[in-house]
Amino acid sequence: MSKKEISLATVKEHNKPEDLWVIIEDKVYDVTKFQNEHPGGEDSLIEVAGRDGTREFLMAGHSSEAREIMVKYYLGDLAASDRKKKCPVSDPITDQVDATNASNEPAATKQCCILH
Repeated sequence: MSKKEISLATVKEHNKPEDLWVIIEDKVYDVTKFQNEHPGGEDSLIEVAGRDGTREFLMAGHSSEAREIMVKYYLGDLAASDRKKKCPVSDPITDQVDATNASNEPAATKQCCILH
């Protein structure tokens, strides 16, 4: 499905209603022509124009139908050098179990990958 890699700098240039690109989950979309059809309104797209809108997209709880619609607006993947490093999500239940070892002494505190 990948067409090409697009730099963050290039995406940032497309930040106006008449030329509107967004990044969702490291994929770049040109949603210029979709603004009038967007159920959440034009403003919600304009707010994330030229940048990563993944957080807003996920928080809005988009349906699988929305993801299917996105396919026709897909331009390419965000350049690997511009992708954010992601820390693994911690699981509070597993972390509690891992916090003690066989001798019931506390284990070393886990740290996010950013610190390494």
